Amino acid sequence: MKDDYTVGVEQEFLLVDPRSRRPVALAPRVGELSRAPGDLDVQGELTPFQIEVATGVCHTSAELDAQVRAARRVLVEAADEAGCRLVATGMPPIGKAGPPPGSDDPRYHRIEHSHRRLVIGQGACGLHVHVGVPSKAAALEASNKLRAWLPTLLALSANSPYQDGEETGYASWRSMVWSRWPVSGPPPRWDGPEHYDRTVEALIATEALIDRAMVYWDVRPSADHPTVEVRVADIPLLATEVVVLAELVRALVASEPPEQRVDDSVLRAAYWRASRDGIDGLAADPSTGKLLPAFDRAVALVEHVAPALRERGTLSTVERQIDWLRHNGCGAARQRRCQDPESLVDMLIARTREET
Repeated sequence: MKDDYTVGVEQEFLLVDPRSRRPVALAPRVGELSRAPGDLDVQGELTPFQIEVATGVCHTSAELDAQVRAARRVLVEAADEAGCRLVATGMPPIGKAGPPPGSDDPRYHRIEHSHRRLVIGQGACGLHVHVGVPSKAAALEASNKLRAWLPTLLALSANSPYQDGEETGYASWRSMVWSRWPVSGPPPRWDGPEHYDRTVEALIATEALIDRAMVYWDVRPSADHPTVEVRVADIPLLATEVVVLAELVRALVASEPPEQRVDDSVLRAAYWRASRDGIDGLAADPSTGKLLPAFDRAVALVEHVAPALRERGTLSTVERQIDWLRHNGCGAARQRRCQDPESLVDMLIARTREET
């Protein structure tokens, strides 16, 4: 694997009240109190119930692991000081995370005016993985490589089976909520930068996008960094899961593309199946539409990128984590083992804290 395939991640978290366990609008205060070292960057999100932290540019898996855990520790401590708790879950298990009355964010009001009820009930928390690439053309080539494997990455990360105290029947309800946006989910297959720019400008002209920051496809060239950004995953409960997903994405960018091209409609169907079943049920092969155990697709993914993982020295780590998931289930399966919504939130708080 080339040395220039650096990696970094953005982790989005929910802030909850420790008594009611409901989302609490304290992100500005948590941001003020966070004492992030130079490599980490704490940012606000779409709603004030969410907080995001980005690592710096990492070259090794060990460096990424250290920064992911440090990032969680910074936010756990700041949330405690602000009187709330940090939670790694894709959607609020209890209550909705809409904007508070009187929100004065001008960009939020533009989105609210243009997209209306799509904004209500947000609070979706994901994991964004950035892999260093030399150009926009290289980022779009990486996007084409990733398309067939995006449902598997989603299934591995699925960690949002509840919303507003109710079981949704989906392992990743976050991905279903996010799919309502007009530019979301799997990206098209790109012919090059001109194709991408022409498509985005047309979408802005329709006002489906208010700006380029609203390109919510699950893979996109980063607007601010020389990276390809992969946004398909729920925020995982465990830091180890974050690192393994990032290493799988980095290996996919460094690997050869799949032999078969993927039909857009079948890919969307495979997304839906991954959202519903996670890694613990069945998956649809995006190349054929045939159903098979989701873990078989996960094993096939690891086999596909094994040379790149081996060169990076991370193959055994990834294989161990996949085996651990086989026995323990994805985040959604672990959430469902809790007896009630309150004990679920308490478990999420505790595990998020432990992973620092």
